[in-house]
Amino acid sequence: MKETRLGDFEETILLFVGILDKDAYAFKIAEEFKTQTERAVSIGAVHSTLNRLTEKGFLKSEMGASTAARGGRRKRIYTITASGQKALEQSRDFKISLWNQFPLFSAQPELCT
Repeated sequence: MKETRLGDFEETILLFVGILDKDAYAFKIAEEFKTQTERAVSIGAVHSTLNRLTEKGFLKSEMGASTAARGGRRKRIYTITASGQKALEQSRDFKISLWNQFPLFSAQPELCT
């Protein structure tokens, strides 16, 4: 059976794919990760996670056009599938449910939004 849940790192990478939209390729995702989290990530970790998310059916990819800046090499551009969107929504809803059960935050609902 294919795993349909997201790990934290997978969820973060999937979110960056959505944020970057047409610029969602491995190197740019790694840069965005570092910018937003202030932590470095290896390009290998990004590639293996992108591959895993593709195998799970959460992403699809296609080769972009070649560019002179990359010496004529093409980029693999990733996009979120409907299954990926659903997995993100389920992950978000689950976490919100947990936060709403946490007494400190459930007593102060404005903190959960």
